Amino acid sequence: MPAMTELLFECYSAPSIAYGIDSLFSYRFNGGRSGLVVSSSHTATHLIPVLDSKPVISSATRLNWGGSQSADYLFKLLKLKYPSFPGKLTDYQVEEMVREHCYVSQEFDHDMSTYLDWSGLEDRDHVIQYPFTEQVVIEKSEEELARIAERKREGGRRLQEQAAKMRLEKLIRKEQTLDYYKGLQQRLLNQTKKETKRLLDEDEFKDENQLEKTIQEIEKSIRKARNKDVGGPENPVDEAEPTFPLLDVADEDLDETGLKEKRHQRLMKSGYEARARAKAEKQLERARVEEEERQDNEWRETDLQGWLEERRAARQTFLQGIKERDRLKADLGNRKSLASQMRMKTLANLASDQPGKKRRRGGDDDNFGANDDDWGVYRTVAMGEQSDEEDEEDLGAGLKGVEAQLLKYDPLFDESNTMEAQSDWSQSLIHAFLRGPRPFDPESQQEAHQIHLNVERIRVPEVVFQPSIAGLDQAGIVDIAADITTHGLTSARDRIKVLGNIFLTGGNTLFAGFEERLRRELRAVLPVEAAINVQKATDPILDAWRGAAEWATAPESSQYFVTKEEYLEKGSEYMKEHNLGNAVAF
Repeated sequence: MPAMTELLFECYSAPSIAYGIDSLFSYRFNGGRSGLVVSSSHTATHLIPVLDSKPVISSATRLNWGGSQSADYLFKLLKLKYPSFPGKLTDYQVEEMVREHCYVSQEFDHDMSTYLDWSGLEDRDHVIQYPFTEQVVIEKSEEELARIAERKREGGRRLQEQAAKMRLEKLIRKEQTLDYYKGLQQRLLNQTKKETKRLLDEDEFKDENQLEKTIQEIEKSIRKARNKDVGGPENPVDEAEPTFPLLDVADEDLDETGLKEKRHQRLMKSGYEARARAKAEKQLERARVEEEERQDNEWRETDLQGWLEERRAARQTFLQGIKERDRLKADLGNRKSLASQMRMKTLANLASDQPGKKRRRGGDDDNFGANDDDWGVYRTVAMGEQSDEEDEEDLGAGLKGVEAQLLKYDPLFDESNTMEAQSDWSQSLIHAFLRGPRPFDPESQQEAHQIHLNVERIRVPEVVFQPSIAGLDQAGIVDIAADITTHGLTSARDRIKVLGNIFLTGGNTLFAGFEERLRRELRAVLPVEAAINVQKATDPILDAWRGAAEWATAPESSQYFVTKEEYLEKGSEYMKEHNLGNAVAF
């Protein structure tokens, strides 16, 4: 205050100065004499009891929350809610949101628990649309569209062929590995313990059990690959065993046509043998599955609770695997991740193949995909080197199978608990919080530039009633008012006067429902016989200025002004006391 006094006198040449409390000026302007002034303004909230036009400053209490803190709080909530919002949030815009969209809830805990319910969310969810520029899509001619579609079909076909080729090569490698491990297993039968340990250490096996487990896993993977790629139909028609006579004839005894036919018969024999192996593998797999189902049914019938616990644990394992798979895919978009670095390295190698050639806009069509090797590069760049299609399919199919069992036998598991239901945007609480009761199109610039205000509309004004939700270690205005009237005022007569006129002023009291909420909660904490009357200032924002102007022009107020001569004589800390200031003259 001394600095302000010095500034007004020295810089602005003010003839005289008087200080007062804004809320008390507003109270005086509205004709108040005795009551409790609740002032929630821009920087803070004050509760000041007034008796016979004199404030009881010793019982006044300050709550460090006002309009500016409310705007900052909403700003932080929106930053957490939309961390990558493309628009620019300004302080003025957030203050406008607080004024136009927030209100005081009469039943905060109940409303928070039901605010995002789909019933009525259309009205509760307010959408703030920020400016955006919609992407302009250049229309292509029918010939261009047909050419692009044909190129996509050709690319898809090439990619499928390349994928099938890679799966076949992978199957061959697995079969070779299996043959090697089985040969190793046979060699171990007649070896000493020392030699057995040496052979196992060479292939990094701990013991023979680990070798056996590895062989079983490879056999299972091979059976699955054969059934998928070369297994044929589920119930194939028995076919007569073909003959391949040319395979027993030496190449020197055949002409060019015979050699060509011999190669064809060798290929046909390989296919026939592969189908025969796949058929046998399918029969064994079917028998194994039936045996597992029998054992599983027996376990479920004898120990249902234990079986359910195992199914629940299996479901969590599948969910964790899916989350890990999605995380690895998301890492491709993170330039610091290993997957992204490997992809950029591949792109850099491609770019260095022809360093002098640059693509020009409108130039020749891209010929990527003309070679089969290009599709291997595509798979590495687009999907990552560690992508495993079999594992991805197993995760989805396994999760659906486990959830189907839980739906059938677990009374605590219903359709809403399935991953498919939880992934449905119309059932997602997070979607309702972020995007309201509408589907979201990530490609739409209009929707990407929208802010949805829902629970924030009641959460921000609630802080003056429950400061702890914003991390403020203070009591709310209801507790403060009850403490002032029950402990700050010793006289029952004074208590009746104060409760009979609870006066609201300040811009932060303009929230809809503020007056009703304060009256209802005070009634709940004060004695039943206490008469409570809550009223609001005619203009909670400007009545403080009007009251100060009215008081300053009153003839009896001139004695409370400090003149410049008094300032020069007594210093900048000198001030005169009056009934509307911080220090009251009795």
